[in-house]
Amino acid sequence: MPGAGGAVAPESGGSRILAKKMRASAFLILCFLALGASAQKHHKKKTAHPAAPAKDVPVQIDSLKYLGEYDVPFAAPFHGTTIGGLSGIDYDPARKLYYMISDDRSEVNPARFYTAAITIGGHGILGIRFTNVTTLLAANGQPYPNAKTDPSHTPDPEALRYNARLDRMVWTSEGERIVTPAKTVLENPAVTLVTRAGKYIDTFALPPQLRMHETPEGPRQNGVFEGAAWADGGRTLYVSVEEPLYQDGPRAGLTDTTTWTRIIKYDVSTRKPVAQYAWKLGPVARPPQPAGAFMINGIPDIMWLGDGRLMLIERSFSSGHMACTIKVYIADLRDASDVGPAISMQYAPPIHPIKARLLLNMDALGRYVDNIEGVTFGPNLPNGHKSLLFVADNNFNPLQKSQFFLFEVIP
Repeated sequence: MPGAGGAVAPESGGSRILAKKMRASAFLILCFLALGASAQKHHKKKTAHPAAPAKDVPVQIDSLKYLGEYDVPFAAPFHGTTIGGLSGIDYDPARKLYYMISDDRSEVNPARFYTAAITIGGHGILGIRFTNVTTLLAANGQPYPNAKTDPSHTPDPEALRYNARLDRMVWTSEGERIVTPAKTVLENPAVTLVTRAGKYIDTFALPPQLRMHETPEGPRQNGVFEGAAWADGGRTLYVSVEEPLYQDGPRAGLTDTTTWTRIIKYDVSTRKPVAQYAWKLGPVARPPQPAGAFMINGIPDIMWLGDGRLMLIERSFSSGHMACTIKVYIADLRDASDVGPAISMQYAPPIHPIKARLLLNMDALGRYVDNIEGVTFGPNLPNGHKSLLFVADNNFNPLQKSQFFLFEVIP
């Protein structure tokens, strides 16, 4: 401080020197006190800012205890829309609300997600009250078109996750692949970042393998981005591919053991993929009726558990059977190798695929289970254990149900 340095310069006269030294010392003391007050004020301003997000607290799960089911009536109206096709669910603990995306391809109503309050107790779901519906907006600020209006830009919404750190949402679309002599429609799958008001912000970059083609390579129709999970405090995003890419091998069969699909890891700051991991799909649970009819087994959703682990759902359906077989796994990515550079997992199987532990087969519940497509943790139960909710997509079909299943997480 220049002023203090001038005050202590030596001059003639002992008393004058002493007086000046005393004045200088007092001045220095005042300066240091002022500096301390300023630093304290500055420190207070810093701590008033939002703190850096804490690291993920790993969720330990030994088993799941079934608590109850709640069904939303078919075609229930809400704010000028028809509730249905609920394909993804996520919980916002700060607002104590759930967000649920509909897989309506802007056919019944414009592509959208719902907000709801779900009351749960130690013995089941006590009620569901829908509180809002939000239209998802395209990059041009308009609602998404339907297939009759613009088939190349019609979304197929599947997963929805909320990131509290960014106060943003991400949702996935499976795109479209129609290749027939009459017409060709190719629309890439998408991972889109939006505000809670549904306003478009940006999309995540696609790995080259995930682009649609007229030839049998890349994703299959209606078998692409079904699940999403924020991780690492919101700095990482995982997105699951429902079924194998053409080059990765055949779809799941009744006995096959070579059906591989992918989980993509994104860096949220760059919106770019940084790794891909291999998941071996199990076989389809039941033979279709009649033989040769439609059947499928794939990944409808994933959720982060911390410590490099995901909760992962497999959903198996076969024609001739109304119920689905739902298997819930703990998927461990920690020792899995990056298969992103692999051209084909069919001819070069992964050396280190994702390890898995079966947590629950919902067939063991002994009740009808429909098309489960979403999962989220909810608030803690009265005993302090976490709650876990699954939602089923009714496909806007009166023979299916919009089901909610509640479980208690046993650590």
